[in-house]
Amino acid sequence: MDSKGFVRNAWYVAARSADVDQRLMPVRLLDEAIVLFRGAKGEAIALEDACPHRKLPLSRGNLKGSTVECGYHGLTFDGTGACVAAPTQGDPIPKRARVRSYPVEDRYGFLWIWMGDGPPGEILDIPNFDNPAWGRTKPGALDIDCHYLYVIDNLLDPSHVAWVHVTSFAGAGTDTRPLDIEELDDGVVVSRWIFAEPAPPYYRPMLSFGDNCDRKQHYECRLPSTAINMSVYTGAGAGGPGRPYPDDVFLNISYNFITPVDADRSLYFWFQHRNSDPDNAELSARMFAGATTAFNEDKAVLEAVHLGMKHRRTPYMNLGLDAGAMRFRAKVNKRIAAEASVEA
Repeated sequence: MDSKGFVRNAWYVAARSADVDQRLMPVRLLDEAIVLFRGAKGEAIALEDACPHRKLPLSRGNLKGSTVECGYHGLTFDGTGACVAAPTQGDPIPKRARVRSYPVEDRYGFLWIWMGDGPPGEILDIPNFDNPAWGRTKPGALDIDCHYLYVIDNLLDPSHVAWVHVTSFAGAGTDTRPLDIEELDDGVVVSRWIFAEPAPPYYRPMLSFGDNCDRKQHYECRLPSTAINMSVYTGAGAGGPGRPYPDDVFLNISYNFITPVDADRSLYFWFQHRNSDPDNAELSARMFAGATTAFNEDKAVLEAVHLGMKHRRTPYMNLGLDAGAMRFRAKVNKRIAAEASVEA
């Protein structure tokens, strides 16, 4: 069931920007050892975390301005991966003394890294990120001990909230209402409208529609592993497919960035973006805390799913609610195969 390998010609979130400073920070991304740090001017740098001599991790060395000195024999590398000093060798510096450098960029509160060999493409555009009328939570981060596609499966499954998130995202209709599936060139959308039902506990304090409202669950995933989960709330009778949103619509968009560590571990980054109360720090903090609780509920389930699937002794089965996730997995496999054919 698991895809073999990873999509590499893509941007991934390596860390929250605030977590990367002028210290050597070892990370593992797509099963590659990388060291992150900021140089003398605060510029973000990502290098292969292995000296070319005997592969001692550079993260065990010394940061000197915008260069890293290996802790074994002092080979020193700049932000491009070039060796700029080889104390034991004299001149010239050995031509093979080089490490891989990865393109990185700070955006949306995260440090993004391009993991492929091809020229970097565009980072996902987030509409209204700089719109002063929109509020947002601080960036979140979570380690999950499971294959990243199980996280994506979960983020394309509006139904699991009825059982996993009883005190937060669950609500009437999330267990039985039919789902709509739309395929995009680079992703899949699973969605449904739920009409004239009470809002889930997480959202109830944020709404002014009375006891009942119309609700849309919009679960969207884009290659390689970005999930855009949007909750749309209107007054009862005001929502529905193809209808323009009323002026008092409440939108909350959860941007979820999943980065594979290896076949058994993933990094989960997120923030939430709402079309109201931009300066309400208390609301942002409450939303962040609630989402963190819910995502930890997902973590517990997905880590158990990963172990169950990895060590299964009997066949597994898919349900109808897995259709969106299976279509997304097919797109992932197609992209991985395309990259492999180019390399061959």
